[in-house]
Amino acid sequence: MASQEIEFLPQHYYHIYNRGNNQQLIFLEDKNYRFFLERLRSVLQPAKVDLLVYCLMPNHFHLLVSPQIESDFSNVMRSFSVSYVKSFNSLYRRVGHLYQGDFQSRWIETDEYLAHVCRYIHLNPVKAKLVQNPDEWVYTDYRDWISSTLENTEANIRLRNNLFSSGKEYQRFVMDFVDERRMESKVRKFLFG
Repeated sequence: MASQEIEFLPQHYYHIYNRGNNQQLIFLEDKNYRFFLERLRSVLQPAKVDLLVYCLMPNHFHLLVSPQIESDFSNVMRSFSVSYVKSFNSLYRRVGHLYQGDFQSRWIETDEYLAHVCRYIHLNPVKAKLVQNPDEWVYTDYRDWISSTLENTEANIRLRNNLFSSGKEYQRFVMDFVDERRMESKVRKFLFG
């Protein structure tokens, strides 16, 4: 169950996230990231939940999802989490908790907030200083979001096109924020050493 009880309604957007117990790594190698995504998609698809944005970080993950029908999404996520932890523990011959607790969730109320959450999720690896630019991190769908060649059939691209006129516009929205933060950092460093 989500640690804060919220109702997951069809056609609404939710930011889902969790991190490793004691901030430990939940992904140790590339195959963990790939398995996580494959398993997540295999659980969300039959539950009719769209995965719209994701970013997998070494010790946590962020997802933006939208249930398309009424379902027990908390139970879907619980099932997924247990499955991933069991596989992870078996692979690395470990026991015990992998996550700090139950997944966290936030309902996204407005399109403006939705756009900012998408950007926040995609900028996680930049904020963590794992990469300089979000398109360098392979465990995210940012490249899909900025693509001009993908068809408008995937739910994430439909969402992007509802919020932005193109992948280039979304990329500008993200990179303007990055450039602004970098400039603020340089000014602070110049002024205060």
